[in-house]
Amino acid sequence: MALGKLNKRAVDVMATPASGQTFLWDTELKGFGVRAGATGTKSFVIKYTNADGRTRRSKIGRYGVLTVDQARDIAKVKLGQVVVGRDPAEEVREARKSITVSELCDWYLVEARAGRILGRRMRPIKASSLDMDESRIRTHIKPLLGRRPARSLTVADVESMQSDIALGKTAKTRDGGRGGRPAGGPGVAARCVGTLQAMLAHAKHKGLIPEHPTQGARKLAGVKRTRRLSRDEIQLLGKAMALAERNGENSTALAVLRVLLLTGFRREEGQAMQRLWVNASAGYVAFPDTKSGAQLRVIGSPALTVIQAQPEITGNPHVFPSTMGDGPYTAVSACLARLCRMAKIEGVTAHTLRHTFGSMAGELGFSELTIRAMLGHASQNVTQDYVHIDEAVKLAVERTAAEIERLLDGGAQTLKGQKALPVPSTTS
Repeated sequence: MALGKLNKRAVDVMATPASGQTFLWDTELKGFGVRAGATGTKSFVIKYTNADGRTRRSKIGRYGVLTVDQARDIAKVKLGQVVVGRDPAEEVREARKSITVSELCDWYLVEARAGRILGRRMRPIKASSLDMDESRIRTHIKPLLGRRPARSLTVADVESMQSDIALGKTAKTRDGGRGGRPAGGPGVAARCVGTLQAMLAHAKHKGLIPEHPTQGARKLAGVKRTRRLSRDEIQLLGKAMALAERNGENSTALAVLRVLLLTGFRREEGQAMQRLWVNASAGYVAFPDTKSGAQLRVIGSPALTVIQAQPEITGNPHVFPSTMGDGPYTAVSACLARLCRMAKIEGVTAHTLRHTFGSMAGELGFSELTIRAMLGHASQNVTQDYVHIDEAVKLAVERTAAEIERLLDGGAQTLKGQKALPVPSTTS
């Protein structure tokens, strides 16, 4: 039905059908009209013939939300798109069918775990990194953005998600495992943004979405961890280790912690070290994979002494084997927490031991480049060249490990003549 130019009065008096729907078409802008349904709802629509010769209708918006003049302006734009070959109704259908953020997350995890998505240095993303991504997806990204079409996300959406995570809006009680309540914070929030941005970039690369919709979203600045043990604290830890050993603490856990302090290895590197990787005569460990890829890392004689003293378990290739199965011992963090309570040292994690090793090397006068090579921060090629031709790294590792060993043993010496005391409870 066409009764003239659409205006507010014409729409207001438009009759509501008992069933189905009726239309009132504008005579000035061909293809622009309003639709009334049996429920009384009135919506603005356009009608046009697409490039295939098919007559289509597409909803613009509800009357009351849009005025007649606002709807007319939108109709002009959409009908203009038809002239150049676009199909607004089809685009709406495609948008509704487009992959959601939740579906994108599921796709990413499946493809990445299968090795079909490449990360840094054009290599498959490591399982440990994917485990962290999956945790962020499950805890933060899906609850906040999971139902949204990925292609329609905006920079404001991503930054709003980041703010919500930082404020703890996605905090929940853990079902099990380490830790308590994941309360968010700037660091977690920024890493969630990084995970989401990476997934969107991979989706664009693979053709799942036409464009990366949220490029330019800004991440909160993280707080760099700088905690290290002072010389006095190293001695206190040495005393606590000796006391814990006398009172029955797990000897494997104590050995791992001692090696981490004497090498600067990352916790995962120390725990998962295998005997075949250790070349004691040449003084290095050949890690087939680290955070920076495959590396040769210098190791000093104090740490090698600990490694060589570890008992072997048939069928288990690890230096620090689990008593069950063929995997490595993994309860190091819990042991470190007990030792720190005993020593009354706060704010210490396994990564603190790595910082301590690097800081001690700095105290002893070794250069930043040498320390980076000691810790495996340098590129693989630089690290390998240092291992083979630069005795400075070997000297630096040996002297640093010897100094830390001296402090640890000095703390243990203060226990001479003291009776064994109970190890503190694992509860805080």
